[in-house]
Amino acid sequence: MNYDHRDHGPRRVGQVKEVTSLANPIIKDIKALANKKERDETHSFIAEGLKLVIDALDLGWTIKTLVYAKAAKGKAQVEQVALKTVSTGGLVLEVSEKVLSAITRRDNPQMVVGVFEQRYANLKDIRPELGQTYVALDRVRDPGNLGTIIRTADAAGASGVILIGETTDPFSLETVRATMGSVFAMPVIRASVADFVKWQKAAGVQVVATHLAGAVDYRTIDYRKKPVVLLMGNEQAGLPDELAKEATALARIPQQGRADSLNLAIATGIMLFEARRHLLTLDARA
Repeated sequence: MNYDHRDHGPRRVGQVKEVTSLANPIIKDIKALANKKERDETHSFIAEGLKLVIDALDLGWTIKTLVYAKAAKGKAQVEQVALKTVSTGGLVLEVSEKVLSAITRRDNPQMVVGVFEQRYANLKDIRPELGQTYVALDRVRDPGNLGTIIRTADAAGASGVILIGETTDPFSLETVRATMGSVFAMPVIRASVADFVKWQKAAGVQVVATHLAGAVDYRTIDYRKKPVVLLMGNEQAGLPDELAKEATALARIPQQGRADSLNLAIATGIMLFEARRHLLTLDARA
């Protein structure tokens, strides 16, 4: 399967294709993006919701196909997004709610869905500057965790999320949903353990890793002196020694109570906001 709307014939600008059948080959191709293999082969993914689609286009992402429900037809923002899609060579589909439900695998789907081209930043191009914070995740497995971390990194003003080793797909439906649109704003970088270790040694960064052994209270670390990379371990296994030994500092979040561990996304959020405490003010967006 090759997800490319050009396979289905040329489209003139302004043309909208109406689709009501689940058997339509274009719909089948879009539905197939629920599978990682298809996303990888086509470098495509699905994002749901009008606001997300608008934000993505504003940030310069390439939209391949815009899908909207018949009920959304005529709405000014939907019309504008449709015009923008066809002007950049994308396909616009007007579909029934049944078709939208099949695409999103939801009973009450969003009225607008976009199929976008995946985008990864290159680790070699990342040159951290003072005041910047990156999150590095070792073999993160849960799409909800990854999506929440990308969203939290965006909210905290981080500069990127580095995925080390075999991780869950940042462009899966579940992950994209959990990012609440931040997948379009937050650079995502993939790296092997070896590439990450080589990069961090040359990048002039302070690597703060969460670890149980030999760790200090995360609040006692000076996060001001260099760009910071927060290195977080896998949900089950934590951080392997080969990565922990490369850290500038090993940190631990004090806990009190019966729970013996924190959810990865929560722990990352706590670390992020502490690392950026000196940079964040309530009027930062004003």
